[in-house]
Amino acid sequence: MTVMNKAVGIIPARWGSTRFPGKPLHLVAGKALLRRVWERCKRAKNLYSVIVATDDMRIAEAASNWGAEVALTSTTHCSGTDRIAEVARRAKEFAFIVNIQGDEPLVDPRLIDKIVEKLRSDSAIRIVTAAHRFEHSEDALSPHQVKVVVGLAGNALYFSRAPIPFQEKGRFLSLRHQGIYGFRRNALLQFVKWKPSPLERAESLEQLRALENGVKVHVLITAKGFPGIDTLADAEALEQKLARAERRISR
Repeated sequence: MTVMNKAVGIIPARWGSTRFPGKPLHLVAGKALLRRVWERCKRAKNLYSVIVATDDMRIAEAASNWGAEVALTSTTHCSGTDRIAEVARRAKEFAFIVNIQGDEPLVDPRLIDKIVEKLRSDSAIRIVTAAHRFEHSEDALSPHQVKVVVGLAGNALYFSRAPIPFQEKGRFLSLRHQGIYGFRRNALLQFVKWKPSPLERAESLEQLRALENGVKVHVLITAKGFPGIDTLADAEALEQKLARAERRISR
């Protein structure tokens, strides 16, 4: 495979989450959360490599013991995107970088493959993400669920924590944004050079920085999404879900 086609998946992982310290190594059904993410990424056919990017030796040592490739990064990064950009600067052999959240253990390997395929097939696309329709109407009203509205060409018009656009009679036109991004290498390195933008700061949504700087974000619409783990309660709910699935299989 030529350098022009190589894709790498990078999983940024930090210890010091304010709501859930030590989350990457929290055991869910006997397996660390981060390991579950890494194992699913390894199933993606279009990733030449999967790298765990962290500034914490506890995470680095654990991931190395699983067999993961680990990149140690600076302790000063403000976001996961900054962390993966540091790795991408060194890993010059990759044309495409997929930013996979370390707290989404049900990430679909097929979605990762589709993101890489989209970047390979359309040279005009610089950033790709994903979204799906809300399953429950109350989620579309929650500020904790990020919404995106998509134009006819398949590009994001806006991301928000608010229910957008204005809707009557409970008809939700927005989609639930999934926290996965595919970047062309030069788009990622340019993105982290820009300062946080006004709308980004207002919404606390980093992806708005791209839109405010005139970069289109293409959105792949999937049939369903995968929940992230933000709190200990989320981790416990996932453990129960996995246990139910294993009971069904064993019957």
